[in-house]
Amino acid sequence: MNDVGRTMPPTEVGRLAKAVLDAVGQVVVGKRDSLELVLAGILAGGHVLLEDLPGLGKTLTARSFAQALGLDFRRLQFTPDLLPADVTGSFLYDQRTGDFTFRAGPVFTNLLLADEINRTPPKTQSALLEAMQEKQVSVEGVTYRLDEPFHVLATANPIEYEGTYPLPEAQLDRFLLRVSFGYPDQEEEWEVLRRRMARRREEADIKPVVDAGTLRAMQAALEDVVVEDSVGRYIVALTAATREHPSVLVGASPRGSLALLLLARVRAVFSGRDYVVPEDVKDVAAPALSHRITLRPEMWLRRVDPSFVVGEVLDGTPAPASGALPSYAAGRQGN
Repeated sequence: MNDVGRTMPPTEVGRLAKAVLDAVGQVVVGKRDSLELVLAGILAGGHVLLEDLPGLGKTLTARSFAQALGLDFRRLQFTPDLLPADVTGSFLYDQRTGDFTFRAGPVFTNLLLADEINRTPPKTQSALLEAMQEKQVSVEGVTYRLDEPFHVLATANPIEYEGTYPLPEAQLDRFLLRVSFGYPDQEEEWEVLRRRMARRREEADIKPVVDAGTLRAMQAALEDVVVEDSVGRYIVALTAATREHPSVLVGASPRGSLALLLLARVRAVFSGRDYVVPEDVKDVAAPALSHRITLRPEMWLRRVDPSFVVGEVLDGTPAPASGALPSYAAGRQGN
């Protein structure tokens, strides 16, 4: 199952991604669309912010993806007294050797669950910034590289403000996308109870579908997914439109355009294609852009949601003509 160095066609990525989602779906009931977004963030090489109410399966989702992807997994509970060294690690004095040795923190893993990240002060939140962006950690002037793949799934409670520290825009921008699950319907909630009774214990285990090497090969294969110039310009136009919307104080940065590009490639692979169409971009626009937008203060009083702004941007930005496929796509469809 170790596929380091293997050349993988995009269609194979789609097949393996479906198998991973099916495995996670054995434990996480329903919410297939949200689970696809989480996996898309991982395949695109990014980090995911799971923002939802308590008890809706955020922690279970992170653990299930780690098991299905065959990744080393660690969970770090963020609290008000958590220190940056509790995230990155620190030097400890070893009496046997008479020297200081580095004790690696929980960030040295493949998949880190940063649970309730908005409960810890900004200084500790920022300890993740270098790891998320540079895939490295600096402690006491010494830099340590993190093993790849490395992904952060962070959870946050969107309605509880007492004792929390809102994530600064710079850190929100480091997350490739933001995902919410919402409450299950009654049939899904009953299915959760039924499965719990059937397995006769709290924990649910998933057998690995792939491993870290295969995941890296899947991520590399996405570079072969073609993005035609008109689609690329459409991505740029959408991001630029968020900066000009009258309800927006600060629009999405160029990192938002990059997020749209990477996630649209994954969406194309999920649909069995090795080229991106405008619909792929539209499908990922809200989760990729809404958390990168700062609304004007009066919009919060009117309870305007950033995702509503993204919807208006999508409606107001012309998409490339879909009457005829680009030449590369037409040729592939004919094969």
